Amino acid sequence: MLLVLSDEHKEHLGFLPEVDSAVVGEFGRIAVEFLRKGTNPKIYEGAARKLSVDAETVQHGVEGLMYLLTESSKLMISEVDFQDSVLVLGFTEELNQLLLQLYLENRKEIRHILGELTPSLPHYHNLEWRLDVQLASRALRQQVKPTVSMKLHLEESGGVKSAKVLQTDPATLMHLIQELEKALAELKTTHCRRILRNIK
Repeated sequence: MLLVLSDEHKEHLGFLPEVDSAVVGEFGRIAVEFLRKGTNPKIYEGAARKLSVDAETVQHGVEGLMYLLTESSKLMISEVDFQDSVLVLGFTEELNQLLLQLYLENRKEIRHILGELTPSLPHYHNLEWRLDVQLASRALRQQVKPTVSMKLHLEESGGVKSAKVLQTDPATLMHLIQELEKALAELKTTHCRRILRNIK
């Protein structure tokens, strides 16, 4: 799978051929460090003074490199696909090899960092349900009032289990089922598949 780069991203990475390969390596280290701890404008200013360029150019270069590394790591693209993806940038062979080396050295760590950033949401473990029907009451001798009670068991990433009790009437439950079926049908569309492929 090839990584598709936008024109803005290509423009940000266009600064890299103008600097030494050691500086590109340092930018790669800074990009990974920023993923871990967040950005620091002082580092941009210090690098800009050393290179005699403005801080915004350095920031765009580092952020472009950060985007290239994170997207490549997220998609787990192969060495060949990575090289083909950066080939469109028109860099020298030496710079392409340096970027490939940066990617190969840091992709596991970047995937680990991205994994920690994703929220740990509870997921489905089990469901218990019961149908109760009230046939009469003191006020009304003949009535049919059905109620569906559900106990939804959830499990979090740490193995912590919890349970939620829900109660509804059949009409609302049928509406909920229809909406969930629509959502599942939407997942099968090509647009959603493309989005899900980029999320993984």
